[in-house]
This record gives sequence, structure tokens and C-alpha cells, in this order.
Amino acid sequence: MRHVMVMNAKGGCGKSTLATNIAGYFAREGSKVALADYDPQRTGLDWLEARPEELPKITGIAAFDDGLRSVPRDTEVLVIDAPARTHGAEMNELVRRAETIIVPVLASPIDMKAAAHFMAELLELGRVQREQARLAVVANRVRENTLVFEELDKYLNKLKVPYLTALRQSTNYLRAYQRGMSVFDLPEYLAWPDWQQWEPVTKWLGSKKSQ
Repeated sequence: MRHVMVMNAKGGCGKSTLATNIAGYFAREGSKVALADYDPQRTGLDWLEARPEELPKITGIAAFDDGLRSVPRDTEVLVIDAPARTHGAEMNELVRRAETIIVPVLASPIDMKAAAHFMAELLELGRVQREQARLAVVANRVRENTLVFEELDKYLNKLKVPYLTALRQSTNYLRAYQRGMSVFDLPEYLAWPDWQQWEPVTKWLGSKKSQ
């Protein structure tokens, strides 16, 4: 079973948006997917409850209640939506459960400072240093051609981990979430710009560099 974790100690950075869309991508590719939701607000589980039956199935795991004990054994890809405010021993324990970690960062001074502290702590973990867990970052909900995005772009390019892409702030994510869909489930005429922005993410997820 492959474990893909979306994490950032800063709340409100779009972890659940990335996690649900990564789960939707792998499901559409034909994998048996489970989504472990550590958020007591049930963002991921609420998304799954709205998911149409005709779309590829994704199993929901209430990880905020019983961790990962109820993950089906035949799961091929487990997408983990990690909790916010994760540090220290809790962070180390979570990272032990993942081979692949994606960190979303918003274009704001507060989020960039928080991300700097979080990434410094994350990169000190032994599992990360031994490359048993592979990291990448994504700029999330960006408005291109703004000064704050330029600052974020420069910051992420300086990190010692892959900076995969910048995902635009798009109503498609809200539209998809409300229907239990990912952007990969939306029609091409609506979602093709988002599909293009996701290409570096899906390519990295499919490469040996991420596993």
C-alpha cells in the first residue's frame, strides 16, 4: 500500500482540497483508494458523502477517531489529510506513516513564515533525511501576477525539495467539492486549465522520485 500525505502545521492552507483531489486522481487512474481524514470537521468525509455512485469509489477513514486501523487491506493508495498544528513527536509519528508528502503553502506573509518553521522542522526528521519519505511543495490558491505570489514563488524555489506547481484560486475546486468530485471529474471545457496546473503534481506522484 502506498501512503501519500498532505500536511502543513498551518491551518487553512488547503490541505483538504489537495487531499481530495489527489484521491480523486488516483481513483480515476484505477487504483483502490482510501482517504484518511484527521480533521474533526470532517472535510474529507463530507466530500465523500456527496460523491456520486457512478464515480470511482473512494473509501473514507475517520482517522480523527481511530487513526488508520480501519483502512481496508486491499487499499492500493492511502491519501492522508494530516491534522493542523502538528509538531514534535506527533509530526514524527505521522511522517513514519508516509512515503510521499506534499506541503501546500498559501501566498501570504503569515503562511510563508509558518511554512519556513514547519519545513525546517520537517527536514530535520530522520525519515526525511534518509529519504524514506519524499517531500514536495505546492503553491496553493494563488493569484498570479501579484507581488505576494512572486515572493512565495521565490521562497519555494529556494527550498531543498521539489517545488511542483502553483495552483490557481479557482471556483472549480469549490464546484467539485460540493458535488463530491475532484477537478479530474469535471468536464474538460471547465477544468482544462486546472488539469494543466496539476500535471507536474501527477507526474511527480507517478515517478520514482516521490516513492
